Amino acid sequence: MNWNHIAEAITAASGEPFYLQRADSIGGGCINSAYQLLGDRQSYFIKLNRAERLDMFEAEADGLQALAAARAIRVPVPVCTGVEGSQAYLVMEYFVGGGGHSGAAENFGQQLARMHQHTRDKFGWHRDNTIGSTPQPNTPRNDWLEFWRAHRLGYQLELAEQRGGPSSLLHKGEQLIYMMPDLFTDYQPIPSLLHGDLWSGNYAVTRAGEPIIFDPAVYYGDREADMAMTELFGGFSQRFYAAYNETWPLDSGYRVRKTFYNLYHILNHFNMFGGGYARQAERMTEQLLSDLR
Repeated sequence: MNWNHIAEAITAASGEPFYLQRADSIGGGCINSAYQLLGDRQSYFIKLNRAERLDMFEAEADGLQALAAARAIRVPVPVCTGVEGSQAYLVMEYFVGGGGHSGAAENFGQQLARMHQHTRDKFGWHRDNTIGSTPQPNTPRNDWLEFWRAHRLGYQLELAEQRGGPSSLLHKGEQLIYMMPDLFTDYQPIPSLLHGDLWSGNYAVTRAGEPIIFDPAVYYGDREADMAMTELFGGFSQRFYAAYNETWPLDSGYRVRKTFYNLYHILNHFNMFGGGYARQAERMTEQLLSDLR
């Protein structure tokens, strides 16, 4: 990796000279490698992956710009993308986390509700992106259930079949696709701007106490999908949920639909990592089918 070439790209994109002093590896990612690029006055965060994954980074940068344009929640500013040698890269603003701050959870709940109030007339997005390392189709649709059937649940079930997922899971998944309109008899989703991968690992609080979200899988969809994922792996306080509901209350049917939405992510985890995620997905599907009978 020629870091000086990256520094030149940052200078060209930002309009400010960047003189690289060192590149420090940052751990924690399971899909990309990451570094902090330290200069004499500025620091940047950079993700690296194989050169053929450039489109993934370009879509992520596009998603960060879409979230920033909503002016609801802070996101890292994307600086530039490109290919250097055998590596694709995404450079963005570097921020320092500050741990716990009084009021941050409430602010985040309010800000997320305001972000979700940015809407469009169709579900989807102008480009495909990824959820983790899995392709995420976003071809716009007028109908939410058609979108979810074609581009989310149905798509992940197809991938699970290709991966050799249990036939019992695939059969129950098809049953759920047939029955899923029953989850929406008294509820009509609207196309809200979504982060798309909103678990606690993609949220932080800056040293100044600002909530900040990153690593998005942006599209326009039912806001309940974002909220459901915040519950999938935990890490968000009750103050966050109370503030969100005070700003824009969730429908009572969310209590059942959150399992429906999180099934997408558990299927995706099976398709990426295998293991016990297949059984977890099957249990979730069984619960939903039981609720619908």
